[in-house]
Amino acid sequence: MQYMNSQTNITLEDISNVTAIVSLGSNLVSEAGNPVEVIKLAAAEVALLSIRPPLLSTFYCTDPVNCTSGTLPFINAVEIVYPKPGTTPSQLLQELHRIEIAFGRKRGGFANESRSLDLDLICFGNLQVNKPKLKLPHPRAHQRRFVLQPIADLAPGLVLPGQTVTVQELLGKLTTGQTVVPISTR
Repeated sequence: MQYMNSQTNITLEDISNVTAIVSLGSNLVSEAGNPVEVIKLAAAEVALLSIRPPLLSTFYCTDPVNCTSGTLPFINAVEIVYPKPGTTPSQLLQELHRIEIAFGRKRGGFANESRSLDLDLICFGNLQVNKPKLKLPHPRAHQRRFVLQPIADLAPGLVLPGQTVTVQELLGKLTTGQTVVPISTR
């Protein structure tokens, strides 16, 4: 897995080699460790779903968004992966859910609650899907600093599906005051 902090020329659509972006988040200590350790371990698991070395962003400590009062800050990152040929977005999402469960994630509670691990499929190539269990691109990715900043680390010139401006431009247009602070993971 490559940790990247520099601009990379990433394209989403190459029919022979789809690019997918996965957002990783954690704010609870679990059997796997503290949130930084959880994100590191989960990123390694997500990397196994990629046919070539994925790119992993800087880790960020971020304010909770739309969470109940007293929710602890999250550790967030994004990983750019290259799914194995023939993998569908639904299959990739199912694998991400499997990884979440392995890290102690329990679904069925409240939206935006604390969690040991949250893996969101932000995009799968340039596909745009609006099904009950699969929405691509992620419907709020373009509004969330904790998603956009890590993507900008890797590919600031990337245009997410359904958008008309780059990730860096989306980041510059955000009006939220959400704090997103890079952290050392070494």
